[in-house]
Amino acid sequence: MKVPAPLPEPLASLPFTLQEAADAGISQRRLRHQGLQRPSRGVRVPEATDTSDLGPQIRPYTLVTDLAAASHASAFLLWQFPGYMPGTDVPLLHVSRPDSVAIMRRPGVKGHRGQFFADEITTLHGLLITTRARTWLDCSRLMSINELTVVADHLLRIPRPDLEGRSDPFATLEVLEDMLDRHKGTPGIRKARLALEQAKVGSDSAPETRLRLAIRDSGLPEPELNVPTALRPGVVRQPDMSYPQQKVAVEYDGEVHSDPGRIVRDITREEDYCRAGWLLVRLSKLHMENDARTAVGKVRQALLSRGWYPTR
Repeated sequence: MKVPAPLPEPLASLPFTLQEAADAGISQRRLRHQGLQRPSRGVRVPEATDTSDLGPQIRPYTLVTDLAAASHASAFLLWQFPGYMPGTDVPLLHVSRPDSVAIMRRPGVKGHRGQFFADEITTLHGLLITTRARTWLDCSRLMSINELTVVADHLLRIPRPDLEGRSDPFATLEVLEDMLDRHKGTPGIRKARLALEQAKVGSDSAPETRLRLAIRDSGLPEPELNVPTALRPGVVRQPDMSYPQQKVAVEYDGEVHSDPGRIVRDITREEDYCRAGWLLVRLSKLHMENDARTAVGKVRQALLSRGWYPTR
């Protein structure tokens, strides 16, 4: 059997459209070779393709059909949103088009239609995709209010320029409110409004948001979020949550805290709080099980030990 001519990069390792193949000078005979999969009309996939990378998988579908962009569960994954959204574990590509044109119907694709304003579509590594704010709204139909709040907190969070290379949040409260006002009557919008009402700037992670909501729902006072706290001259700590009046700090220790070097720093951190008369409540993933009941119980006990008393 004659060995086919190699495809030029990047078409040799990425899904591509027939138009891209024509632009690259690839012959029709080469495109008929059995080494190329044909998942849908106008799309070809080389055998060497890494199918775990969602962006390259969905890109040809936004090119082969006019006015198409990655959206919904696919955009949720591509934007690396925190929180849980049903359907993100299903191998379907989600693509949206304006409601003025036909919905996309292709194997392996979940097509959507809707009203889109020009600033609700952007690009991510060259891929047309719904903006973060629009994606948050689109996903609201399937997500719980608290998980929508997790994503809203993520979008509103003020970044740390020295660690993230950006100084602006992904969205502002005004941007998310405007998104809801634009699309009144959209399925899921009521949940999105309720989520936005309980969203708050300051949570650095999904577990922090879930803990904050659990604390609020339990009747405990709302803590301050990631506020720099001077413990003594030259020593400033920024606890995930804090109650300055009771001198109680709450820290969620994720998996990164199992690193040997981090363990040493965590010990120093705890000693800093202790010397300053603060009580540090350390929480882990285990404490967050069963709707964070154990975590809330630890925070409650710490507050009670520092003189706080429930008013109801």
